[in-house]
Amino acid sequence: MNAQPMHPRTFWLTICLSIILSVFVLSVTPHSAFASTTSSAVSTRATTSQMAQRPAISQFGKIRGVQGDRTTPYPNIPWLRLAYASCGSGNLTGQLLQNTIQHFQNQGMHVLLTICQPSNTVKNFFDPTPLQDASQGGADAVQCGNEEMKQDPSVAFLYIPPDQFARWYDMCERAMHSVRAGIPVLLGSLDPHVGGIDILPLLAQVHYLDQMQAAMNTKVHPGGNWNWHTQTLGLIDTWHNGYPSSTDNSIYGLFVFWAQQFNVDLASGALGKYLWVVEGTGCFVGCGLNAYDPRVVATSHIITLITDVVTAKKYNIPFFFFSGRDFLSAGIRWPIGVLDLSGNDKPLRQDLAMGARVLTMSCPSSSGTSSVSVQTQEDLLTKLYANCTLPANYVTILES
Repeated sequence: MNAQPMHPRTFWLTICLSIILSVFVLSVTPHSAFASTTSSAVSTRATTSQMAQRPAISQFGKIRGVQGDRTTPYPNIPWLRLAYASCGSGNLTGQLLQNTIQHFQNQGMHVLLTICQPSNTVKNFFDPTPLQDASQGGADAVQCGNEEMKQDPSVAFLYIPPDQFARWYDMCERAMHSVRAGIPVLLGSLDPHVGGIDILPLLAQVHYLDQMQAAMNTKVHPGGNWNWHTQTLGLIDTWHNGYPSSTDNSIYGLFVFWAQQFNVDLASGALGKYLWVVEGTGCFVGCGLNAYDPRVVATSHIITLITDVVTAKKYNIPFFFFSGRDFLSAGIRWPIGVLDLSGNDKPLRQDLAMGARVLTMSCPSSSGTSSVSVQTQEDLLTKLYANCTLPANYVTILES
């Protein structure tokens, strides 16, 4: 796959996701609304009992979330994606992991926990200890692995040969279901490519899954009938969807491709059983946009947010926006969150003052519908998740 010339769009995806992986950690901020490691402690036995009482997830089309951390609340967003300590420098393990997940669940939220595979350079790759610890966390769904297919010299530790990943994923899934049978367990995540354009890289991902399937049925469970087409894949999409034209929609192209692979009718809404968007975000560097123009960066960011959510909802596919907050990496500010670096609200057009752009949305209410004025990005995401309708001229408003 790497022997082919890199498409300029794929160049962005490689650079951006490499950086995103390096910061896929849990931020700790001084204005935490969450308890410390020792406060509000609950026993593992109590947590396990509470896990058993939580209802199983059945309506995948209602899974709408955001990538978060243990300290930042997102009121009215139903799902939060958190990273286990294996994904970076965060410390979500043991009792702190259990307390954190229970804290958000007590607020009425669900949690998707991502467990990253070990580096392919470690000797104890199949150490079950982290998986057993993560299984006690009480998450409502678990993503076992992250970008395990990524063949990129700059992050060479990420790539796991399919036979090796098959064994690790099997261990991870079994560990999760041994504590809470039936919760959704995602088969890692597909490193991003541009839907409708990067056909060969997408076919390479299918080939990886085919190899993994063969290994599962010959090495992990000889004589078995494991089939990746019955699993649920995590999808990452990082493209400026909806900008500068509505025809720019990578996430739709990816839905079309994977619907074909799973042999389901995209319009039926059945793809959400097999595919979750675990990271949906927009690019601004190396993908044909002027990264030095604040207006372009701000406009493409907010239109991408809208396009991604609307497209995922249309096809009943679970969706997590990345990121909850802006972040710094390698000295560069990545303004791709719905909150700023300090966790404060951002205006719809983040290059302008708060209130410079307002969208009047129609929202369901007890009396039918009500008009709601939205001027922050988090509020916009919340209202979209709550089935509010955008004004017909929202693109004109945001681009003006």
